[in-house]
Amino acid sequence: MNKTVKSIILSLLLVAFAAGNLNASPAKKKDPHKGYRFTLFIYGCEDSIMYLGNYYAGATYAFDTAKLSPKGMFVFENKEAQLKPGLYFFVSQSGDYVEFAVYGNEKLDFHFDTEDPGWQNNMRVKGSKENEILFSYHQTNRAIYAQIDSAKRASTDSAAFETFRRNKLMQMDSIKEAYIANNPNSLLALLMNATREPSIPTHDEAGNKLSDRERWNYYMDHFFDYTKLDDDAMIRTPDMIFHQRLVNYLDKSLRNAPAEMVIEYVDKLIEKAKPSKENFRYLVHTIAEKYLQSNIMSYDAVYVHMIKKYVETGMCDWMSPTTIDENVKRANTWEKILIGKPAPPLIMKDINGNFQSLYAQKSKYTLLIFWSPTCGHCKTTIPDLYKRYAKYKDSCDITAYAVLSEPDEETRPKWRDFIEKHGLDWINIDGGEANIDWHEVYDVITTPQIFLLDKDKVILAKKLSAESFEGVIKILEGIE
Repeated sequence: MNKTVKSIILSLLLVAFAAGNLNASPAKKKDPHKGYRFTLFIYGCEDSIMYLGNYYAGATYAFDTAKLSPKGMFVFENKEAQLKPGLYFFVSQSGDYVEFAVYGNEKLDFHFDTEDPGWQNNMRVKGSKENEILFSYHQTNRAIYAQIDSAKRASTDSAAFETFRRNKLMQMDSIKEAYIANNPNSLLALLMNATREPSIPTHDEAGNKLSDRERWNYYMDHFFDYTKLDDDAMIRTPDMIFHQRLVNYLDKSLRNAPAEMVIEYVDKLIEKAKPSKENFRYLVHTIAEKYLQSNIMSYDAVYVHMIKKYVETGMCDWMSPTTIDENVKRANTWEKILIGKPAPPLIMKDINGNFQSLYAQKSKYTLLIFWSPTCGHCKTTIPDLYKRYAKYKDSCDITAYAVLSEPDEETRPKWRDFIEKHGLDWINIDGGEANIDWHEVYDVITTPQIFLLDKDKVILAKKLSAESFEGVIKILEGIE
């Protein structure tokens, strides 16, 4: 049994429904997708169990199973289940599978029949025009691929075979376009259109040549032109159709883009998906979670934006009140310490018991550090950070305000010993007595937390390592 089938079967045991497919509230009016009966007859079938599942974003879920009946059929039936539009599949224990469509207003009473071996390649259907279209297209394609494979085995002239292969691929492209044109409202058309790339112009309407930046802007604005983000079926398609395209859009097309630009484009994307509650939910959740976990220092602004715009305003009614409160609280905290915001004031005692104000430091830059000698990561990061700080502190006018993040009687002696051992002669602050709850205000959950502030104590950088601190200083000061 291959890995994919094992994961599908495991999901059947662990998940009683597929991403919200089943046990939804009954519709007030008659819904053709409420209840289903699928019969699958495979002549000469050697499998005794068949599974029914669907795609959801980047995953697959099995939600029903059927045993081979004495009449040689697999029958999947549930009168109360609410199947939502998308691409579904039958999969056997041996790993053979075939996809089929749930789409449009068809009553979900389909009969499939085929024969072994290769039952997935010879599928016929009654009761579903959608699946007649889908199976016809796949069978046509398979026939052409078979011709290419046969020609390759028989060929003694590689150049002639390559010409034959190109012509056959062009034929397949023509067939694809014909299916889309003849069945524009089918699930097949939705799937094939979704993977189209936008055609990027080289000149504007006035005939002026577009710059690389203008062409990039066009590409980003039109990336999802052929993807029906407002169609509920889009979320139930194979990984490459929607989920992977979203990943590529965020990780490749928007790679290293400023947070403001990321926010602009994800808002445009989500706006297109609003008519589909499921796609809207998926995009908001996926994008917010991605930037919540991001290690890029400025991208916490994207997470804050997502929560403030979509969660705090009540648009995410699928979230529990507790989850909403947790995200809003975190976003409110992060909003105060975003890059470009003034650092919250700190007044605390130093190692000698004298009060030291963060804002009293008059240097060009201030390195604000929260750390503890009991933190394993701090033990390696802090000495390295100090060496780099010492290298630039005079020439670049940098002060360091280093706060003990575990100010208790057990940790303080270790803190003093660590400072002495490594010669940390920056401003060492005992965090036990302070003007604010800095753990909460600065969101110090893990250590070390390292910020770089300008002369006015505006946050220039955060989430720094020792190495990235030096890199930022070099950039700011124009040091080669």
